[in-house]
Amino acid sequence: MSIKKEVTFHIFRFNRDTDYLPYYQTYKFEVGADEVVLDILNKIKWEHDGSFSYRRSCRHGICGSCSVKVNHKPTLACKDRVFDLIDIFGTNLTIDPQSQKRAVKDMIIDKGDFWEKYNSVTPYLVSEIDENPTQENLVTPHEYEMLQEADYCIQCGGCYYACPAVEVNDSYLGPAALALAMRFNKDVRDHGVEDRLRDINNLGSGIWDCVKCNECAEACPKGVNPISKITILHQQTFQKGVHNNDVATRHAVGFKKSIDKFGMLDEAGLVMYSDGLVKTALHHGPVGLKMFMSGKVTMPWNMPKSDKLDEIKKLVKISSKAKF
Repeated sequence: MSIKKEVTFHIFRFNRDTDYLPYYQTYKFEVGADEVVLDILNKIKWEHDGSFSYRRSCRHGICGSCSVKVNHKPTLACKDRVFDLIDIFGTNLTIDPQSQKRAVKDMIIDKGDFWEKYNSVTPYLVSEIDENPTQENLVTPHEYEMLQEADYCIQCGGCYYACPAVEVNDSYLGPAALALAMRFNKDVRDHGVEDRLRDINNLGSGIWDCVKCNECAEACPKGVNPISKITILHQQTFQKGVHNNDVATRHAVGFKKSIDKFGMLDEAGLVMYSDGLVKTALHHGPVGLKMFMSGKVTMPWNMPKSDKLDEIKKLVKISSKAKF
C-alpha cells in the first residue's frame, strides 16, 4: 500500500494582461511518495483549472524549462519529490515562479534579461577554424577536467533568479553568464580569453559584484557551483593582466596581503588599502571611529599576528595562482 500525505498548496496566480496584482489560489489534495512538483502542476491544470500556465518539456531534468520556487527554494519541478520538500517545509507548500516581478502568466516569466546577459559574454569558442581539417582538434581528459563541469549548465536560470545581487542590480551579469564565461575561458581551444575578461571586469556589472553569498550554488540543480567559477575568473584577470586598478581589485589584493602579513583579516587596513587614506577618512571615518571605540576593529599598527603565521604564509603561497 503506497503512502500518501495530504498537502496544502498555495499557487501563485497572475496574468499580466488582465490582473492588476498577483494572488494565491489554494488547493488541498493527497500526494504520493513518487510524485514530483511537476505532477502537482499537471494535476492543477488537468483536473482543477485549465487556465493555469507553466513551462515544461523534457521531464528528465535536462531542459530547465520547469524551474519554479517552492517556499522560496529554487527547484526543477520535474526533479524534486514533494515528500522531500515536505521533510524540509512541512505540508504547507507555496509554489511561485522563479521571479515574481518578471511574471507574465502564473509560473511563466519573461527571461529576456537572463538571455541578454547570457549572450553578452561571447558564449562560444573564439578560434581560427580550418575549413578543411586533416585531423580532429582533440581535448585531453585533463584539459576537459579544467572546465570543472561548467558545461553541465542547462540554462534553467535557477541561480540567476536566486542571486540577491541580481535582485538589486539590474546591470549585474549574474552567476549563469559568468559560469559560462569561465567555461570558455578554460577551454584550451579558445582564443578569446582576454577580450572576454575585459567584458566581464567592469564594476557594477561584472565579476567583482558577486557578494559571495553561495545562493547560486545552493540553487543549481546540476551542481555547477557558479560561485567557484566566478572565483576562477577573478584569478584569471590577474593572471592575464587585464584587471583594472579599482576598489574591487585593490580589495582582493589587500585581502591577500592582510592574511599573508598577519594570518588574519585586518579590516581597518583593508578598507584603507581598497579606498585610499583620503576616501577612507571622508566616507568611513565616523563609522570606523565608532567601531574602534567599541573594540570591533584594531588599528593596523596594533594588529596581532596569528601564532600559526609561518604555516599560513606557506598556505597562501601554495594556493595563490595569480600575481597581484
